[in-house]
Amino acid sequence: MAAVDCRGRVADRTVFAALGWVAGTPLAISVTDRTLVIGTDPGGVFGMTSQGHLRLPAHVRHRCGLVSGDRVLLAAYPERSVLFVHPPAVLDRLLADCHAALLGGDRP
Repeated sequence: MAAVDCRGRVADRTVFAALGWVAGTPLAISVTDRTLVIGTDPGGVFGMTSQGHLRLPAHVRHRCGLVSGDRVLLAAYPERSVLFVHPPAVLDRLLADCHAALLGGDRP
């Protein structure tokens, strides 16, 4: 878990180190079902900041409903150099579905 700061930055050195991402690593960011999918891309227009933060562009944050102070779940897949960023609304939906399944299909 990491917080989005007032400039749209996310900092988690452990996750970024596991991915091998350093300052200037070119990245591509897409949004699928309100989840950010971020991966290395030689032609990527986004990148890690010189301070080692991942900056999420404003249009991406708006599309996912992210605001300053939101905590996001970071799920890294180093073997594919991909990071999934799950916003709070996505986590709420995933957990509601999981809990419904545990309760035999009845949503709480």
